[in-house]
Amino acid sequence: MSVLSCRGLRKEFSGHVVLDGLDLDVAEHEVVALIGASGSGKSTLLRCVNLLEEIDDGTIHLDGEHITDPRVNPDRVRQRIGIVFQSYNLFPHMTVLDNVTLAPRRVHRRERAAAEAQARELLARVGLAEKAGAYPDRLSGGQQQRVAIVRALVNSPRLMLLDEVTSALDPELVGEVLTMIRDLKAQGMTMVLATHEMGFARQVADRVCFLDGGKVIEQGPPEQVFATPTHPRTRQFLHRIIEAGRL
Repeated sequence: MSVLSCRGLRKEFSGHVVLDGLDLDVAEHEVVALIGASGSGKSTLLRCVNLLEEIDDGTIHLDGEHITDPRVNPDRVRQRIGIVFQSYNLFPHMTVLDNVTLAPRRVHRRERAAAEAQARELLARVGLAEKAGAYPDRLSGGQQQRVAIVRALVNSPRLMLLDEVTSALDPELVGEVLTMIRDLKAQGMTMVLATHEMGFARQVADRVCFLDGGKVIEQGPPEQVFATPTHPRTRQFLHRIIEAGRL
């Protein structure tokens, strides 16, 4: 059984079709990279999976549960899915430790001591133990993004969704976030990531899905998709990427 199964997803915004009958399955421990031009539906797909956007048609199943059934409590589903955006969305008036432990304490009603112990362990794992008492404006962009990822991990999600998590970073800070994602892969985390970092997708993904017009029009192992794409639109997209020196 797939951890995530999407069938026939359709989503429109003001008459503009963003997802057009999209299908996607993600197996346990698999890392799937979504690539494609801006507007191809990558971010919308992740937001629909996390129930931040309501789909117009189709179904989404998480571990076999139909989570787009209107009777399902979306907050309960989101406890099993971690999502990280390109903007860090940290609370500026809270320390790193308070940002990370807010949901476990307020939503899951965990005792402060237990929540903080787990948070400190995760922060130490990503090299941020000494930043627990710092405020976000004292951190670099790469450090803030790593905190945002830790905040998503603290609830032990079944699935992680990463939406262009390096696009807001200075180039020299991208590496530290990508290293963290590689570490998550090594630990067996199931992930779907939308990315413009083609080299990274090639290195870390088990499968690459090329989206165009709201559909997955080509997918396969990174080496196959990047080296010998079969769909003309994929070839055109990658040719432009190579010309721009991004692959």
